[in-house]
Amino acid sequence: MAKMEVKTSLLDDMIGVGDMVLLEPLNEDSFINNLKKRFDHNEVYTYIGSVVISINPYRSLPIYTPEKVEEYRNRNFYELSPHIFALSDEAYRSLRDQDKDQCILITGESGAGKTEASKLVMSYVAAVCGKGAEVNQVKEQLLQSNPVLEAFGNAKTVRNDNSSRFGKYMDIEFDFKGDPLGGVISNYLLEKSRVVKQPRGERNFHIFYQILSGASEEFLCKLKLERDFSRYNYLGLDSARVNGVDDASNFRTVRNAMQIVGFMDHETQSVFEVVAAVLKLGNIEFKPESRANGLDESKIKDKNELKEICELTGIDQSVLERAFSFRTVEAKQEKVSTTLNVAQAYYARDALAKNLYSRLFSWLVTRINESIKAQTKVRKKVMGVLDIYGFEIFENADNSFEQFIINYCNEKLQQIFIELTLKEEQEEYIREGIEWTHIEYFNNAIICDLIENNQTGILAMLDEECLRPGTVTDETFLEKLNQVCATHQHFESRMSKCSRFLNDTSLPHSCFRIQHYAGKVMYQVEGFVDKNNDLLYRDLSQAMWKANHSLIKALFPEGNPAKINLKRPPTAGSQFKASVATLMKNLQTKNPNYIRCIKPNDKKAAHIFNEALVCHQIRYLGLLENVRVRRAGYAFRQPYEPCLERYKMLCKQTWPHWRGPARAGVEVLFNELGIPEEEFSFGRSKIFIRNPRTLFKLEDLRKQRLEDLATLIEKIYRGWKCRTRFLLMKKCQVVIASWYRRYSQQKKYQKIKSSAITVQSYIRGWKARKLLRELKHLKRCNEAATVIAAYWHGTQVRREYRKFFRANAGRKIYEFTLQRLMQKYFLEMKNKMPSLSPIDKNWPARPYLFLDSTHKELKRIFHLWRCKKYRDQFTDQQKLIYEEKLEASELFKDKKALYPASVGQPFQGAYLEISENPKYKKLKDAVDEKIIIAEVVNKINRANGKAASRIFLLTKNNVLLADQKSGTIKSEVPLGDVTKVSMSSQNDGFFAVHLKEGSEAASKGDFLLSSDHLIEMATKLYRTTLSQTKQKLNIEISDEFLVQFKQDKVCVKFIQGSQKNGNIPTCKRKNNRLLEVAVP
Repeated sequence: MAKMEVKTSLLDDMIGVGDMVLLEPLNEDSFINNLKKRFDHNEVYTYIGSVVISINPYRSLPIYTPEKVEEYRNRNFYELSPHIFALSDEAYRSLRDQDKDQCILITGESGAGKTEASKLVMSYVAAVCGKGAEVNQVKEQLLQSNPVLEAFGNAKTVRNDNSSRFGKYMDIEFDFKGDPLGGVISNYLLEKSRVVKQPRGERNFHIFYQILSGASEEFLCKLKLERDFSRYNYLGLDSARVNGVDDASNFRTVRNAMQIVGFMDHETQSVFEVVAAVLKLGNIEFKPESRANGLDESKIKDKNELKEICELTGIDQSVLERAFSFRTVEAKQEKVSTTLNVAQAYYARDALAKNLYSRLFSWLVTRINESIKAQTKVRKKVMGVLDIYGFEIFENADNSFEQFIINYCNEKLQQIFIELTLKEEQEEYIREGIEWTHIEYFNNAIICDLIENNQTGILAMLDEECLRPGTVTDETFLEKLNQVCATHQHFESRMSKCSRFLNDTSLPHSCFRIQHYAGKVMYQVEGFVDKNNDLLYRDLSQAMWKANHSLIKALFPEGNPAKINLKRPPTAGSQFKASVATLMKNLQTKNPNYIRCIKPNDKKAAHIFNEALVCHQIRYLGLLENVRVRRAGYAFRQPYEPCLERYKMLCKQTWPHWRGPARAGVEVLFNELGIPEEEFSFGRSKIFIRNPRTLFKLEDLRKQRLEDLATLIEKIYRGWKCRTRFLLMKKCQVVIASWYRRYSQQKKYQKIKSSAITVQSYIRGWKARKLLRELKHLKRCNEAATVIAAYWHGTQVRREYRKFFRANAGRKIYEFTLQRLMQKYFLEMKNKMPSLSPIDKNWPARPYLFLDSTHKELKRIFHLWRCKKYRDQFTDQQKLIYEEKLEASELFKDKKALYPASVGQPFQGAYLEISENPKYKKLKDAVDEKIIIAEVVNKINRANGKAASRIFLLTKNNVLLADQKSGTIKSEVPLGDVTKVSMSSQNDGFFAVHLKEGSEAASKGDFLLSSDHLIEMATKLYRTTLSQTKQKLNIEISDEFLVQFKQDKVCVKFIQGSQKNGNIPTCKRKNNRLLEVAVP
């Protein structure tokens, strides 16, 4: 790969002229030819001083790589070829190093590449600023906000496949180090009319097609959508598919971007539900009907679409249906309801769709701002990026209210551009001490005043006409314009008093024409009043506010009946005028940087340069006027240091090094070259050159001088190369000779050394073998003496201990035998051990009688050990269950016939899912303690012995009885008031809960209950009472016991008997003092 050529100036290897200020001669043809020449060589960027002209190449170019970012990083603006990165770097370094707030204004018509230019600026700033987890997160959120806003705010037009249909201004906030902290986005005038109608060959906003193409079938089913575009009236079918655009992939990108920016899952779902509702609104159709009073009204043809919309948004179907059929007008204390005919119903439907989508878009911008805003309150530096619609001129009088507003915004931007450019030029002259001369230029303030004047401006008259009582039409508005603006030099109309336009056939009667700075634009007055009113019937606002959908409810706060405001909302024109004024005020506080985008052709094709189209854009962008303003004084200026560095080779006194100040060196250089004094001027830090010819003359001299220097350098290099080669060969000969002599002596020395080593090895071997023989002989002598001594000592010991061994032999043999038997016993026990189950009764037989006690003790120890091992496996929950089972055994074993059946059943406690069943929500809210047991029991009526179902709840401190159907608490008894629980010894589930006399709970008497889980309930009640009151609850088991019912005591008696209901016990009242329970 060839090494990249290093450039040190904009003028190096320049194709055409890189800076239009240096163009000579300066006229429209030369301007266009220079742009075309650079465009043909893939040079899409050109300067006008510090302004960047960007031509859309309609293809990818390898000039935005990470290597290019590093190439332009921290470089002088004029040091390299023109590039958008150079302007981005200049703005970022001014913000970071000089603490100057910056703004980058990107303008141009639709399809010129404004959106891509703003992306490139943001990506460059993100690449060159600081690194770190938090910084990278902020950068990622700022960058990922673009796909979201493009999906909801961009659309395919005849001029651009990704046209921004709204204006966007983003303030990126930085800390003192230049690291991004966050950002704030402002949006201007979304083209919401596109939601309901698109021109031929254009599409609706991207998001509609992305959802239908990229969402899963399950997700589409949730949104009640179908994948077929033709099912929706709001989607134009002639351009539904765009070549090179993958809507499905873009949908996944948008969802991922929303997640990165910080949207919650439920927020994303809500947004897509609103989009689906807007899409389905277009399918609602109306039919006319006549009422009895003769008035026309409208009805919805097919209510299925309306039903699905209401299900999506949570709106009552009847409320929304009425809002489409009636309109309520309020005046002071009166309300008048009128029917809507078919045309008015369609207007109401489209107005709702437009407002719903427009407000959703504004909410998206606000929500993104919440995520990307700076979290710290330290002082911030700000870089603003303005990506706003360019000047629009449609043919055949298709220019409407939207184009009027857009062109008004561009007039204001042109005004501030000229003002700030002149201001910047004047400040530089004053800063450098150069005399400032007044520059003549066209001031478009008169056009801005024609539009925005508070008294006689077009917007003011449009608002006045919208607010005027009586019949208001577009024609009456045009008549008013003709009266007020007839004499204005930039306003034209055939209906005005000015006679020069009466016979102008190119100007229809229903149009007016304004002479903008970019040229004349004819506006069709039809729709001005309606679009400025932007009226949404109050009935629809109130219907939206009543939705159960939280997002839709938030989008229509004026629908709240408690906040009804009879004041008319501000018009679209006045709102936009205020937004533009705020924007202009904001831009004037920042240092401006400009990017002028140009579209080379209308076919969106690469390598095509339409000179007529480019000429039109150059005129309305005012680029030639910009060059003339910049060249009015001095065409070129450069700091002394780079100027001296570039041209010092043209003077012997400054070449190769100048030892004094740079300004003095430049003065010597220019005097030596004989440049006339009127062609240049010395500032405090820069040299100013008046005519581009002078600069080009310097460049030609420099080029010739560089060729001469190159020849000189080549000559010196060749001589140096030959001398170096000779010296190298001489040095090599000396080195080779010395190495050979050393090698010869080394070989001779190695031969002598090898002979000496051989002789030495033979002598050392002979001496070693002789020493080995002597050592072996000495070792054998020592071993023989040791063996003889050992045998002698053994004989002496055996002779001494023979008597002692004979006396103790019997006892030793006995002990040895016992030890062997014990070992054999334990080894056999090891192989015969029973299982580790505590209920296993098996145990090996005793082998020897004398081991009887040992055998029994070993059995006991083993049983205790395996029981402990078994208990260690229990969890805390299992231990609690076994403790309850053990408690139940102690209370009821051999006392209650029902007990054996309960042993194998686990104690669950919560037999009713109180917390999960919505039926018991009221009961759950009333009980704030942990529920120990929840069970349905039968409460016995003392009057007739019949049973009623109740929910029995046992908590840490109370016993509660609640109604099974409603969940209402009937009785609540503290555990301290429970004195005793009585039950029979038979196989039934009846039990009585005795309460403390005199307590509040005992006012209605004791409880006589029946349950299928009697043993569990009684056990848990016993344990809970013992835990809370530290007193044991008395459990009485008897077939006959007394129960207190209010003031009377009734005997409950249990008898054996056959039952009609099978095995179910029955209760029957015999008399006032006896209640008999028959148990099968």
